[in-house]
Amino acid sequence: MGYQVRAGAGVALVCAAGLALAGCGGDGKGSKADGTKAPARSASPSQAAPGNGKGGGRDVLPGLPPAGEARKQLSGLTVAKPRPMTGYSRDKFPHWAQQGNKCDTRETALERDGRDVKRDDQCRAVSGTWQSLYDDKTFTAASQVDIDHIVPLANAWRSGADQWTTDRRKAFANDLTHPQVLTVSAATNRSKGDQSPDQWQPPSKAAWCVYGRAWTSVKSTYGLTVTEDEKKMLTTMLDTCTS
Repeated sequence: MGYQVRAGAGVALVCAAGLALAGCGGDGKGSKADGTKAPARSASPSQAAPGNGKGGGRDVLPGLPPAGEARKQLSGLTVAKPRPMTGYSRDKFPHWAQQGNKCDTRETALERDGRDVKRDDQCRAVSGTWQSLYDDKTFTAASQVDIDHIVPLANAWRSGADQWTTDRRKAFANDLTHPQVLTVSAATNRSKGDQSPDQWQPPSKAAWCVYGRAWTSVKSTYGLTVTEDEKKMLTTMLDTCTS
């Protein structure tokens, strides 16, 4: 599921152990032997800055494909039943890895997704404004928002990540290049949990186009499977796109 601890300015950073994301994965280029696609290296906040796009909702995520490309990606996804949760632990997806300058993935996403974000000397967001895509609400305190994994870690496990190396799971959990992590309201993130689009949809229907494109893109990039019901709901979400 998404990030479950509030990101308040007064809360000390809990940094994932190990190398920064730029050094994670070890997959090289192209496809791995297990058939999954190797993710690209993470982008800097300036490279991944959100913008306003066409087609239902704000394009607030990096690497979002156009709706037409997302439909092609969706048609290419493997449909399969969920894999068992045997052996699952969030610790098997080392998240909030260091990104440099005392900043981890969580704080980097907070700056990327916010406006006028100010940090302290430990890279904690002490002020700023964040608009939550899922419910179209605006917040002015980092304690009111969470960092969501678009494709939750547990869902990824059920979709094929149980077969990955720890380095690959770390890259997935800290991916700032593809549309995988997003600052949203704490309430919607916790309501979503680890549910797939057929089980949970953003309360704001204006977000469905972006959400469907993001979810589909991440599953395609990482070679994860979808269920029949998940694919149907993703099709419905992509049908809300106007371009």
